[in-house]
Amino acid sequence: MYSENHKINNYISTWLICMFWIISIMIVVGGLTRLTDSGLSITQWQLFSGFFPPLNKEEWIMYFNLYKEIPEFKLQNYDMTMKEFKVIFWWEWAHRFLGRIIGIGFLIPLIYFSFKVKFAKLINLYLIFALICFQGFIGWYMVSSGLIDRVDVSHFRLSVHLLIAFIILSLILWNYLKIKVRNNYSKTINSFLPLSFLFLIFLQITIGAFVSGMDAGKIYNSWPLMGNSIFPDDNSIYNLFKLSAFSDPSLVQFIHRKLAYVIGFIYLFILFKIYKNKMYEMYNSVNILGFFIILQIILGIFTLLYGAQILIASMHQISSIFLVSSCIYFLYINTKTNLQLSN
Repeated sequence: MYSENHKINNYISTWLICMFWIISIMIVVGGLTRLTDSGLSITQWQLFSGFFPPLNKEEWIMYFNLYKEIPEFKLQNYDMTMKEFKVIFWWEWAHRFLGRIIGIGFLIPLIYFSFKVKFAKLINLYLIFALICFQGFIGWYMVSSGLIDRVDVSHFRLSVHLLIAFIILSLILWNYLKIKVRNNYSKTINSFLPLSFLFLIFLQITIGAFVSGMDAGKIYNSWPLMGNSIFPDDNSIYNLFKLSAFSDPSLVQFIHRKLAYVIGFIYLFILFKIYKNKMYEMYNSVNILGFFIILQIILGIFTLLYGAQILIASMHQISSIFLVSSCIYFLYINTKTNLQLSN
């Protein structure tokens, strides 16, 4: 609890849930920016001047000329028109604009609440703000990887960028739940299980970013087999045990598929344990988690079958937001804190 004043706690919870949804939108827009190959359309880091889009023809020409200097244009989009450039520009600009809105939208209320609540009680929120600032740096670090000798950003940097976004989202949701949801239930499972499960979800998100970053979802568009067999026939099982496997599209897709099955089986074990021990208070949270696991797997399969078509691939990413959120909710319900709720 941040304050003995329930009204202040309600204000904080409202602010946090608003930030949760804005960051969720940011993740979706970021995914669409990647799916439309728009991430390299703005080639400069403009913390303040980039707040406004080009306002006249001369500014549009300037941005387009800067884009023409990078490998993506020279090697891949050399016949792009100004009209086509504007499409990819707007996706990247929207992504960066939302990033600025998130920074301002988090900092200003945080300062306000610092005058209403003891600073020591808000340290965890200041740490989240620091992570938001760091995320901005990582975003530019990711973009810069595609400006010199590549036609795409590094999939490793892309995965870090996405993972931090989900960590920020999870921390905000956790702090919201601390205010609004009771979790001092009598029966819970060993915390190792939900923590391990959350780790696997984050690992799967990381591998999913590898798949997206290398366009690995556009190959082996069949299921449950990868072509004619379980293992990709353009590769060797021996290569799976090399670090280079994380830069091999077919192996990355293979890992992403199998890790989904592992997550599914571990969930079934958790579900069995909860129902066997009749932990009634855990039923709701574990059932919600199961629903989004099934939905995510189904959307993942359709994403593969349709060759990472933008709409389905975006739905797959949107579903991942709900999956992570339900996992955080399940973890929180299983963690006893004995907090009083705000009215």
